[in-house]
Formats: sequence, C-alpha cells, structure tokens
Amino acid sequence: MTNVLHRDIDVGLLRAFIAVAETGSMTTAANMVSLTQSAVSQRIKRLEDILNLKLFDRTVEAMHLTPGGERLLSRAYKLVAGNDQLVADMADADFSGEIKLGVPHDIVASMMPPTLRLFKRVYPHVLVTLVSDTSQVLYTKLCAQKIDLVLMTETKRGNQEQFLLTDRLVWVGAKYGEAYKERPLCVALAQENCAFRDSTVDALNKAGINWRAICQDGGLEPVFATLKADIAIAAFLSNAVPDGLVIVKNKDLPALPEFHINLRMRPDSPSPIVLKLAQLIQDDFSKRYRV
Repeated sequence: MTNVLHRDIDVGLLRAFIAVAETGSMTTAANMVSLTQSAVSQRIKRLEDILNLKLFDRTVEAMHLTPGGERLLSRAYKLVAGNDQLVADMADADFSGEIKLGVPHDIVASMMPPTLRLFKRVYPHVLVTLVSDTSQVLYTKLCAQKIDLVLMTETKRGNQEQFLLTDRLVWVGAKYGEAYKERPLCVALAQENCAFRDSTVDALNKAGINWRAICQDGGLEPVFATLKADIAIAAFLSNAVPDGLVIVKNKDLPALPEFHINLRMRPDSPSPIVLKLAQLIQDDFSKRYRV
C-alpha cells in the first residue's frame, strides 16, 4: 500500500490567501485579517510550500492569482466556510431569519462585500437583504421600520456605537483622462438628495470654477459610464473609488470635505441577530480601515 503524506492546512493560511486574492494587496489584506503585512506574506509563502504551488504573480500594482491560485480560491472558500459553520453550529444560539440592511449606493459595491461574505460564513442561516439608496431615503425607511440597519454618509460623526469611518471626498475620473482640464468643467452629480451633492457644488462655487452639471438623475451607472468615457469628473469617498477609475490630483480642483460613515439602527429594540450584524460591521470596518 502506498504511504500518503498527510499535510494539514491551517485555516488561518487560507484566510490570508482569500484576503490577498480579494484585495490584490498584501497591505489591505493585512488590515482585513488583523495581521502585519509581513505575517500575511509569510502565511502565503507557507501555503505555497505546503501545496508546492505558486499562488500569485506579483507586480508593482497588485497581486494577481496564478491559474493554480484560481483553482485553490473556490476550495479555500469552502474550507473556511466549513470551519466557520462548525463554530456557528456549536454556539449556543442557532440564528436564522432575515435582516434588511440599507447602504448608500456609492459605497455598497466597494465597502460591503467583504463584510457580507464574513457574516454569511458565520451565520449561514440568516438572509441579509440589501436596500441601496441615498442616505436620506434610507434613514426615512429606517424610521418607518422598513429596514433594520443603515450605513449613512453624514457630515457629523456619530457616537461610539454608531461611528464606522471618516473619509474624504476626492475627485475621480478616467485613468489618463483629461476631463478635469476642460472649462467649463463637466461634473457628474448624483441625485438631489445625495449627501455629497451640496458639498461638491459648494466647493466648486467657492473656488470660482466655471463648471456645469451632467448626469443629475438616475443611479450611478450613467455616472460611471460618463467618467470612464472621460466626459466628466465626480466626487467619491477615497475608499470607494469605483473599479476602472482613479483619483484625479490637480491643484486647480478645489479640496472637498470629509464625511463620516455611521451605522444606525431602528429606534425599537433590535433583535439579537441584528445586534450581531451591527457588531460584525463595526469590527470589520475597524480592521479593514484601521479606525
């Protein structure tokens, strides 16, 4: 009978691998898993040694999965999920049900997937339904008890239980684009009740820049298309710059203010699982953004 060499893989190695695969960055991945960049690098090296497989191609801009790394990723998700499922199954409470979570549409795609993925692993029987709109609309729905939790972009920082992150608005445009040079400056503005709109308009007017607004109605897809076509620029939080776009740094553009992302719950008593999600969001944002 052939002897088989059994090699046990630490789940921590797989968590580090998944974090790097999702972010493309050792530094960002280190924040996600609460380790130093060196520790993450060592874990990736250890995993590559165990599997005798190169997992990433390293470039100046990012870490890219090799074909072997792509094969491992789906399996890594399953193994980590199995581990987390076991821990959840052995816990005192078997949480289930549905949570309605409101997230502004300008941050939902960039900030929420890692948090939601983590929550799904820990509480697989809980359905999280995302409701995306402006902060103002979401807060109205929260007060009407139509949703359970809301992330809001606000000018005022919330208290210790509410505050998640402070971030600054930045100008965003096409990579190698030149729309920022045009006058009048074309600016893609969001809906009238968007939290960033007034601040953007105020900054432009105070700077005395000749500008005009485009894409004032509808969702973000027309804005993305306009920016990628290098027709205009727009204001986004620095941690929420959409894929395929870049921060425009130019001294002629006015500085934009800071905003705070706060987490707010319904005024009535929240359920235990809503409190669990709120705490997980707090912890995950603290780790990823080093709040």
